[in-house]
Amino acid sequence: MDYYKTLGVPKGASQQEIKKAYRKLALKYHPDKNAGDKAAEEKFKKISEAYAVLSDEEKRQQYDTYGESGFHQRYSQEDIFRGFDLNDILNQFGFGGGTFRTTGGFRTSGGGFEDLFSGASMGGGCRGGSCRPQPQKGDDLTYEITVTLEDVLQGAEKTISLRQNGRTKSISVKIPKGIEAGKRLRLSGKGSLSNTGGPAGDLYLKVNIAPHPVFTREGSNLIMEKRIPFSQACLGTKIEVQTLEGKTFKVKVPAGVQQESKLRLKGYGLPTGPHGRRGDILVKIGVQIPKKLSREQKKLVKQLAEVGL
Repeated sequence: MDYYKTLGVPKGASQQEIKKAYRKLALKYHPDKNAGDKAAEEKFKKISEAYAVLSDEEKRQQYDTYGESGFHQRYSQEDIFRGFDLNDILNQFGFGGGTFRTTGGFRTSGGGFEDLFSGASMGGGCRGGSCRPQPQKGDDLTYEITVTLEDVLQGAEKTISLRQNGRTKSISVKIPKGIEAGKRLRLSGKGSLSNTGGPAGDLYLKVNIAPHPVFTREGSNLIMEKRIPFSQACLGTKIEVQTLEGKTFKVKVPAGVQQESKLRLKGYGLPTGPHGRRGDILVKIGVQIPKKLSREQKKLVKQLAEVGL
């Protein structure tokens, strides 16, 4: 499901707008007001799942980056609700009487609507008045991974080797299109094993972008430099530009082009995300000034100077 549509908010909604939208829907579909209504029960479950994701900055960023399908490949139902205390949130909204079992089921004061979030860890009270120690999640791990601009353009799948608990294991990682330096990829359950029988921790991969011999990156645009002789800058010319994917274009340089002017090759930069539009290639023009001149060249330059050039 589309979490934004579920809550009825735009993709760029603020946290305050998301909270307000959830409160309004929770008031409408809360089980205390809809006893025995299975449709309302399902709606309440969906809006609560949407709020659990969109109210968490990290989960929301992952959802926005990978889309619905990619997000659910990385987050289980338990991951979605981990650290999300719905009982406390509903109390803040003025709902009373609801309790959440440690197993994740929801129970209203009337005893119905049980196991709404079956298998999800929601926080809350202990069943039967007694609390058993809960298995602890394993430690999260953080590694760095370096990708190329070509990987950013096309997306890629990388295999990394991790040394864990005395053993080396290989893990496959999907690099989404448009990934930016400094972003973190989360691999659920790929961290350290738990010593108490709980779930494994998560693996976070910090992304670095390798330097490219031709291009530098500015957001979704790619910047390259081309140096041309002074005569071509005066008279105009055509230069050859090769894109990151290997296409070649002839780009017209207008007569009288100035130092560090930028020519634009539209739509051949990097994507803004897995499904976003591509930026542009900007060709920065530099004018070559020779360090040494031949006798004939000096003579010609002097002549140009005499006529004001």
